[in-house]
Amino acid sequence: MSSTANRAHQGFTAEERAAMKDHAQELKTAARRASKADKAAQEAQDVLAKIAEMQDADRTLAERVHAVITATAPVLAPKLWYGMPAYALDGKVVCYFQSAQKFKSRYATLGFSDQAQLDDGPMWAAVFALAEMTAEVEARIAALVKQAVS
Repeated sequence: MSSTANRAHQGFTAEERAAMKDHAQELKTAARRASKADKAAQEAQDVLAKIAEMQDADRTLAERVHAVITATAPVLAPKLWYGMPAYALDGKVVCYFQSAQKFKSRYATLGFSDQAQLDDGPMWAAVFALAEMTAEVEARIAALVKQAVS
């Protein structure tokens, strides 16, 4: 039996179930927060705490991604999304950082939702692999985020 068929038969992986549990907890926590300002401040703190929990390589990448996104697009509000640092506009996630350890991948990713204005003809990239952070990578992230919120 193929691995795809085997996985479909077995259901969600442990990592996928954990991400869904993280999201359910995020929704419960958000519902309990009092004011909108308190909610935004606590969500930003939650993102920083999640980044601090990451392994060294992922943490370094996530810290730089967070710094670039918040500097480039201050209109985006940091929040957790399925246990990942994400950045939302009017409550809707525009982009997110997925650590390599999240789903036991060989690299971290920066992803964009359908809310991002990255359209480029009939097909465009919406997820980018991040192996290391260089000045060129930071500039590319800044350009993508700027375009995503334009």
